[in-house]
Amino acid sequence: MRITQIKQIPWQKQLLFWAYIAAVCLLLRGFFFYQHLQADLQLPEAAPAPYLINIQSGQAFSSLTDSLEESGIIPSSFDLRLYARLSGKAEQVKAGEYVLEQGMSALEMLDKLVAGSVFYRQLSIPEGWTLAQALAQMQAHPHITASLDIDDAAQLQNLFATDYYPEGLFFPDTYNFSTGTSDRELLRRGATLMQQVLTEEWQRRAVGLPYDEPYDALIMASIIEKETGRAEERRLIAGVFVNRLLNNMRLQTDPTVIYGLGDRFTGDLTRANLQEQTPYNTYRINGLPPTPIALPGREAIAAALNPDISGYLYFVARGDGTHYFSTTLEEHNAAVERYQLGIEN
Repeated sequence: MRITQIKQIPWQKQLLFWAYIAAVCLLLRGFFFYQHLQADLQLPEAAPAPYLINIQSGQAFSSLTDSLEESGIIPSSFDLRLYARLSGKAEQVKAGEYVLEQGMSALEMLDKLVAGSVFYRQLSIPEGWTLAQALAQMQAHPHITASLDIDDAAQLQNLFATDYYPEGLFFPDTYNFSTGTSDRELLRRGATLMQQVLTEEWQRRAVGLPYDEPYDALIMASIIEKETGRAEERRLIAGVFVNRLLNNMRLQTDPTVIYGLGDRFTGDLTRANLQEQTPYNTYRINGLPPTPIALPGREAIAAALNPDISGYLYFVARGDGTHYFSTTLEEHNAAVERYQLGIEN
């Protein structure tokens, strides 16, 4: 019986073979690793637009990637986590809300998280609102953290770093903010912006105005803001009030009376209201009221500081959003009869 001897493969060749197999496996793994990182995110078909993820402060990167894989958004939590660790980006991810978009790759998403390109929400505060209305709007927003008491004037004065009563010190505008921003932070931003705008406009003011300081102009601007929403009338109305102050006449403006009544104002301004003694009743006091009565915008501030001095001393609402301006009391009374009482002269 003939026995065939099996040739043994030299160990060097075996090592080369297995090295080849390992290299092929590594190449394949590298290929899939690259594919997983470059693949488009798979957002749910019924996903809302924009599709948001929220990274909490202190959240582990592995927790984020595992959640994304479980949701089917990325194919491999391990691959993204490995790349982030090797590149040092895992520790650079910033907390916040982020928008994920169709066509975005896992690598692009990671770069966005590292850059801190968070999703910004918006809050709009209209000109002419009071500070109480603005703060109520903030505290009603589901993505703003409420921490302030609008009735605590001292707290707000401390926040604004001022001795002035806080009404009027917040600039009405549209503010972008990230989820979790506090009402304190937004108020600080608005106060800083108001101070900047007021300083800029004060430097451009006309000469001979009856204001001792920028705060006086802010008070006047708040009255102008409440008197008209017409841009073309702001400087005319400012001119009327400036003329009255320069002539030692009372302002006699309804919005200040209404502000002084507070919650007692029922919607109709009565003769008794006009006779009531309050610090804001400009039918009873001389000069400006003690504080602003609303949040004025830049145009109202600019009008207060550069009024149209045309000689007018009176104005009355026409009923269509505009006003009729008069230089004499006789002319004004006739305008009141015509536009308020419907009596044609």
